[in-house]
Amino acid sequence: LLAGSWEDRSDTIDVRDPYDNSIIDTVPSATVDDVEIALSAAAAAADTARKLTTYERAQILFRTAAIVDANLEGFARTIAREGSKTIREARKEASRCVNTLTVSGEEAKRLTGETIAVDSFPGGEQRRGHYDRVPIGVVLAITPFNDPLNVVAHKLGPAIAGGNAVILKPATVTPLSALKLTEALLEAGLPGDVLQTVTGHGSVLGDVLVADPRVRMVSFTGGVEAGERIMGKVGLKKVGMELGSNSPVIVWHDADLDWAVETCVSGAFWAAGQNCIGVQRIYIHRDVFEVFRDRFVKHTTAYRIGDKLDETTDMGPMITQSEAERVERWIQDARAKGATVLSGGGRDGALVQPTVLENVPADATLHSEEVFGPTVNLYPVDDLDEALEKANSINFGLHAAGFSRDLETAYRMAEGLDAGGVMINDSTDYRLDSMPFGGIKNSGLGREGIRFSLQEMTEPKVVCWYLPGV
Repeated sequence: LLAGSWEDRSDTIDVRDPYDNSIIDTVPSATVDDVEIALSAAAAAADTARKLTTYERAQILFRTAAIVDANLEGFARTIAREGSKTIREARKEASRCVNTLTVSGEEAKRLTGETIAVDSFPGGEQRRGHYDRVPIGVVLAITPFNDPLNVVAHKLGPAIAGGNAVILKPATVTPLSALKLTEALLEAGLPGDVLQTVTGHGSVLGDVLVADPRVRMVSFTGGVEAGERIMGKVGLKKVGMELGSNSPVIVWHDADLDWAVETCVSGAFWAAGQNCIGVQRIYIHRDVFEVFRDRFVKHTTAYRIGDKLDETTDMGPMITQSEAERVERWIQDARAKGATVLSGGGRDGALVQPTVLENVPADATLHSEEVFGPTVNLYPVDDLDEALEKANSINFGLHAAGFSRDLETAYRMAEGLDAGGVMINDSTDYRLDSMPFGGIKNSGLGREGIRFSLQEMTEPKVVCWYLPGV
């Protein structure tokens, strides 16, 4: 979608189902010239977006949510076909998108300023002041493949609620969900020039988009390497980044082990482990380590992997065979360095078996980096200080979790785990779309979550009045 109209190009990109590598559709492969069209159109449309009333912005978002809700199964099937999620996982993402858009409309109505007590300092007696929040202008949204609909909504919803024009660059391998949401926004009444949706290769489009001064904020979700590259190109503009994690969990001897196993297995293998808040490292009190390990392995080996559209499938393929091969190499590296594979470890094309390991050494990539695949490591620990130190030893900090029935122990976990969010008696994979979401260390900059994104995507504008007659 460029300058209010749908465009095609002779150069196209095949969108493939990672389960069988079949072609689902093709999308245009945008060029640098197309980027210039998008940038010019977005800059010109910033005034259009700014002039939309609060009511109009909210209603557009509410209507879009209703359109997605009315076509939930179609959105879910698109998510499942182009990405890694099973149809059951995809339905949950589509439902979350409805909530994200609805809350965005609600937050549009809550975007307010405050009065300023300018008479709190001598000389201000005859002055009055306030500030409003105003649109930032043009927001560039760059989204990943693992949540191809809801992460798009997390960027477009607040941007539109704040009165901004937006350029959307969805992941090259999963652009179809973003295009469907673009269609829904136009159907809901969004002026066509306010949103530019550009499909193409990041290597061609990325640097030109992020460096252009007409873009006033870059909202990026992806990997650390790409985030660092953007930071070197972005110039003087706002940046919001969610760069993934290597999420730790602590399971204490007094925890509800069945619940901890159930939630952590789901947290480890949701979307084939391609989940920025997925469980990767679990530190278990030595007294219950063997019991937890055996139950965890039993639960994992019961997982059904295969066809994403089969209602009984628990886990689908990774996004590409090359990504599956990478995870396989990381497993083999860990095993060569002394790790024990308790279950899984195999690969068939893009399908990687849910894999559980123990004795993973600190110098294994599988321990220290974000795996973004269906593996999880189990470690015994003897005391809480040791557990916290090991949990915090990795240079990521998006989500962490702890399981304990004891209030004091749980509180020490909540206080001691270094992360943007700590889930107590739940998996790291819990997220409410309206809560502040983001991390510390290599996990990113700023916070998402609709109200918090909305603050990032607007600016405070101060107005002071000198009133000599007061």
